Amino acid sequence: MCYNRPMSLIECVPNISEGRRREIVEAIVGAIGATPGIAVLDWSSDAAHNRSVITLAGDADALRAGILTLFERTIGEVDLTRHQGEHPRLGAVDVVPFVPIEGSMADCVELARAVGAEVASRFGVPVFLYEEAAVRPDRRSLEDIRRGQFEELAARLREPAWAPDYGPSSPHPTAGASVIGARMPLIAYNINLATDRLDVAKQIAAAVRFSSGGLRYVKAMGLPLESRGIVQVSMNLTNHEKTPMHRVFELVKREAERHGVAVLESEIVGLVPAAALTAAAQWYLQLEGFAPDQVLERRLRQVTGGAGA
Repeated sequence: MCYNRPMSLIECVPNISEGRRREIVEAIVGAIGATPGIAVLDWSSDAAHNRSVITLAGDADALRAGILTLFERTIGEVDLTRHQGEHPRLGAVDVVPFVPIEGSMADCVELARAVGAEVASRFGVPVFLYEEAAVRPDRRSLEDIRRGQFEELAARLREPAWAPDYGPSSPHPTAGASVIGARMPLIAYNINLATDRLDVAKQIAAAVRFSSGGLRYVKAMGLPLESRGIVQVSMNLTNHEKTPMHRVFELVKREAERHGVAVLESEIVGLVPAAALTAAAQWYLQLEGFAPDQVLERRLRQVTGGAGA
């Protein structure tokens, strides 16, 4: 299939349910990277979550081919009947968001729907569309679609209200179902706490996330990192301009202090816009009148004619 907007540059950030067998993830990433027109910008794995996040960029045709390769390779390696991990998951290829970089959201919606239909037809995997690609208002939220996870998927698919947008009304035996959509850029941001008290992490997550009265544009959950004996507040920040990272960090820190717990560290999973880090630096250093083009590398790119940050 050929798209009408071949020059659009699109980011894609698929999440797969494998984060412990590095050789498998490397082989999958290598296969995607061999697709003409695709740039693999980043990938990272988390053993506790048993999940890997891959960041790709390309035009619509290249990403379509790369995501089909991703499904083919991942379905052959990941069996959700044997999978265990802290992160919620519905499928071997759990979620595939397309994000506009140079182009429109319409490009990403078109691509998500086309890829979803082809994945369902080719691999027999039920596909739900989410966020901007959703065709039903109750399918916009990833959390709502993924509720009950793989273990309850078969029962949910038998309900008429939860028939998939594409594919069979029964799970793939080992790959479950997949959620494919289009969204604006987000930051995957985790804060680890110096405690093993999961109840504290869950209470902090409830205080921070928008759905339970916290900060707008924040999704959060509390998770145990059993291998390290600590807990984590795992978050997605869906609009870093309106709810910046430093505001989220400070709220988590204050809520932790209420429970007598310290913040151990924080981490960014995948890539992050430079503007988000610049804003955090400006706030914490109390910089007055700071301008983004004061960043050395940015000014060099401007002077030498390179692309701006």
